Amino acid sequence: MPWEIKSCLLAIIPIFVAMDAIGVLPIFISLTEGMQEDERKRVVRDSILTGFVVGLGFLILGKFIFGFIGVTIPDFKVAGGTILLIIAIHDLLFPEKKRRVAGGTVGIVPLGMPLIVGPAVLTTIIIAVDAYGYLPTITSLIINLAFAWWVFSRADLLVRFLGEGGAKGVAKVASLLLAAIAVMMIRMGIIEMIQGSI
Repeated sequence: MPWEIKSCLLAIIPIFVAMDAIGVLPIFISLTEGMQEDERKRVVRDSILTGFVVGLGFLILGKFIFGFIGVTIPDFKVAGGTILLIIAIHDLLFPEKKRRVAGGTVGIVPLGMPLIVGPAVLTTIIIAVDAYGYLPTITSLIINLAFAWWVFSRADLLVRFLGEGGAKGVAKVASLLLAAIAVMMIRMGIIEMIQGSI
């Protein structure tokens, strides 16, 4: 298997887990309840476009900002891994998220940012760029956003298929995987710090 394809596949998994489109699905349904079909499509479009712009912007400027303020990749791995771990633990212990009032910008905030592309995804993007390069990371981001678009576009069908319990179960598994990835990131960051100081 060519390295570019392998890198893309490896980068897809952590971004997929961090984005957790199926876990966000119940919130999406709650926020768009009572909307007309065309209005819901606009919300889906706005949320995916916002996620792409925010993710791509952070991917391009993230390392520049780190260099400017003197933050190293191992520093970010430990800090980002810690944040991811806290997010995962919070999702596992407090899975019920409060319903937000839908407005004209619901596709941008809170769906696009921070629910689809939030701290977990931004942290994962920076780590993926360092591990796999820009092209596989951008490709993985686009693929995951396309999956999120598909999930939200077929929200009613998926909820009927999974049921409320199924959607919560998928979200729990995703949170566990996110916690494991967070621990791995912290471990890798600490090892790299130690190796860099030798």
